[in-house]
Order: sequence, then structure tokens, then C-alpha cells
Amino acid sequence: MPIFEIPEKEYGLLLDGRWIKAGEPTDIRNPYDRRTIATVRRADAPAMNAAIIAAQRGFDRMRSLTTAERVTILERIASGLRSRAEEIAATITAEAGKPIALSRIEVQRGISTFEIAAHEVACFEGETLRLDIAAAGKKHFGLTRRFPIGLVAAITPFNFPLNLVAHKVAPAIAVGDPVILRPASQTPVTSLILGEIAIEAGLPDGGLNIAPSPVELAEELVADDRIKMVTFTGSPDVGWPLKTRAGKKKVALELGANCAAIVNLDADIELAIQRLAFGAFAYAGQICVSVQRIFLHEGIFDEFVEGFLRQIDVEIGVGNPADERVVCGPLITEADANRIEAWCEEALRAGSQRLLGGRRERSVLWPTVLTKVPRAMKVNIEEAFGPVVTLAPYHTFDQALDMANDSRYGLQAGIFTRDVHKIFHAFDRLEVGAVIANDSPTFRADNMPFGGVKDSGLGREGVRYAMEEMSELKLLALNLE
Repeated sequence: MPIFEIPEKEYGLLLDGRWIKAGEPTDIRNPYDRRTIATVRRADAPAMNAAIIAAQRGFDRMRSLTTAERVTILERIASGLRSRAEEIAATITAEAGKPIALSRIEVQRGISTFEIAAHEVACFEGETLRLDIAAAGKKHFGLTRRFPIGLVAAITPFNFPLNLVAHKVAPAIAVGDPVILRPASQTPVTSLILGEIAIEAGLPDGGLNIAPSPVELAEELVADDRIKMVTFTGSPDVGWPLKTRAGKKKVALELGANCAAIVNLDADIELAIQRLAFGAFAYAGQICVSVQRIFLHEGIFDEFVEGFLRQIDVEIGVGNPADERVVCGPLITEADANRIEAWCEEALRAGSQRLLGGRRERSVLWPTVLTKVPRAMKVNIEEAFGPVVTLAPYHTFDQALDMANDSRYGLQAGIFTRDVHKIFHAFDRLEVGAVIANDSPTFRADNMPFGGVKDSGLGREGVRYAMEEMSELKLLALNLE
């Protein structure tokens, strides 16, 4: 299928339902060929303040929407995304360098996220309580409801410029919160297209305000007392300081990882090879749940390595993200390619063995597989966010669990085994937000709770879980005597 041709366009800020030409224009470039694909305005301080004021005005409109109106708006946004699906996929590929086949998958997931939110609106409610469980509660009855929390500041990363935005915007619409969205500097265009669709869908003015901005203004947005919740997806080095700046407001953080996968002696080796090769190198590893560390039972180590290298060679196309066959495209910047290359060289100098890789062309780094990597190397203990994976053998299953837990991160982990007892033992022992059995830790369905422990974050996304984060539970106690 030919890729959609994107006309170069200039975008303003979306404030209070209108497009405003405020702030400095900035060119957005394709990370693969550096071609300018759009010009976007970066908010200055007055424009960011205007976005907050617009959201304040939008709050009454948003929380006054009926259930039916919220459902209709969410469904119309999903429909609008569907009608422009190929255009949006091409935009993601152009501004993020994501391979076009994966961009199309992201668009379908974004559509699904809004559809899930439309479904959840109708069944998102509190509960009734029998308060007479205690003597003092005789003839008392309770009920709870969830109410919108208020202004939500959403800060999103470059790697999923539609679906990670959808995971903040759709739940906010569902509960009645206005959003001030600060998209990643590298990939704001997809968000701005979503803004066009939201306006056409009938979202009230001020319900979604989109303001690309310099980092310092994003920090000021987080600290502003008019904001009631901050939801951030990005690196731990940015996320945890933002939490400190947020003060007393509610904060949800989805941060980094160096996800581990364990392949047991009784595993379906072919399945593990297929899923982990894709999980390690899809989108050049620029996924927070990308596979970075693989622990293999010593009895199947050589068999797995042979098949894994063959799978990468045959199935993981590398290069131009507009090519339908490519799975591993460019890094978002050439500096990131340099960084990952330096980490690999550091590991090699310390005695590691490179089984695959060692080739780079500008921002494209070919899939790299390392083994015999000392524990303290950056490729083991930090988040690579690139196309590199380390392999290590283990002797006992508990040893593998300890190796997987030996990380400051804890987002998701994968385990391949036919032994249900080992699956539940891993579920009990692994220090992560989710254990994925017989699939890559890269697996995510958009209705499941998503988030981590340790340095991987705070709170949960996944539509209903984000709706809970973005709302306040309130109790009404009735004296019926």
C-alpha cells in the first residue's frame, strides 16, 4: 500500500476551541531523512496561561455533559480517527520515525482506546454501602459516586504520539475533566490532528487545549496551583522531579523500564523466539516495555540463540520507516544512536560478546545482541530505549526471578513456560506492574491496567484505571431514621 503523502502544513495552538498563532514557529523534521514535515507553534508564557484559563472555562462545560453526550463525543472521535487513519499513520511515521506497519497498528489502538472509553462511561459509577454494619450506622445508608477532579495537565512522549495521548485524553473526556496537553517536542503534529478531530466531534470549547512548549513552561504548568492533576509519560529523570514540583496535586507517572523475559526449559522455544525478537527490536526498541534483558535456562541457551539470531535476520527489516517491510527504523535522534552505540562499546570493552549488530547509519542502528555482559553495564541496568538486548543463562527458576528483579525498574516482565505453578510463582515474586505469561513483556491491551513499581512509575493507565485516577470518590451517607 503506498504511504499517504502528507502536505507540509503550519499548525497553531488549540486554545478554547480555536486555533491560535502564538509563540515561536518550529519546524518538525522526519528523524530518518531530516525532511521538514510541518511547522508548529511553541507556546510562550502568555499562551500557556491562556491554555489554563481556557481549561478553567471548559471545566463547567465538561462536567455538565450527560453520559449520553460523553459517549457520543468519544464515539465521534473514534470515527474521526478511523476516517483519517492512513493520514495519521503516515504522520506518525514522518514525525516519529515509526515503521509504517507499526504506525497503522497504533492508529487502530488509538481508535480502540476511545471506543473503550465510550463503553466505560456507561458503567463507571460508585457503589452502595450498608452502613449499619456497625451499631452507630443503624438506619444509615451510603452511596458513592466519582466526580471529575478538575484541570488535568497531560505531558506525553514521542514514541506513541497518538495512543499514549489517547490514554490521557479519552479517560479525561469520559469523567468530565478538561485537559491541557503538552505533546513531545519531536512529535506534536499527530496530537494537533487529534485536536482537529475532537473539535469536529463536538467536544466543548476548552475541553482539550494543546500547547507544545519549551521544557521550562511544561515545568511551570506542572507547578501551577490551578492544575488539579498531572499525568506524565516519559523518562524517570524527568518524571520524578516533576512530581516534586507538582506539590499537593495528584500525579500519575508512567516512566522507564529495562524489561526482562525469562525462557524456561519447558517453554515453546519457537514462540519465545518470535515474540521476543519482535519485542526487542520493533520500532528500534523505543517502547517503554521493549525487551532489553532475556534470561534463558542453560539447557536451551544455545538452541534459543541460534533461532533468535536467525529470526532477527529473516523477520526484522531495518531502515526506512516508510518501507512496509521495516520493523526496526531510526532512533528519534542521531544522538540517541550514538548513546546506545557507546553503551554497547562500553560493554564490549568489559568483556561482553556481540552476537549481532555493530552497524549504524546516521540514526539507524541495526539490531544488537550481546551476551556475557557484566551486571553493572549500562545496557543491563539502565533503560536503553534502543535496539539492543542482552542474553544470559540461568540454572534455577528462582535464580532467573532474582536476575529479573535486579533492576531499579519494574514495569512489565515476560515468562515463557508450560508450568502453571511457575507462572503463579513468578506472578507472586516478580517486582513489576504486570507479568505476561507466554508472550513478550511488550504486550499491552488498552483496557488492562498499565504502570509499574520502583522507578517505573506511580499509578495506573488503561482506560478505566486512568478514569479512577482522574476522578475523586465522594460518599453520601443518608440517615433514614
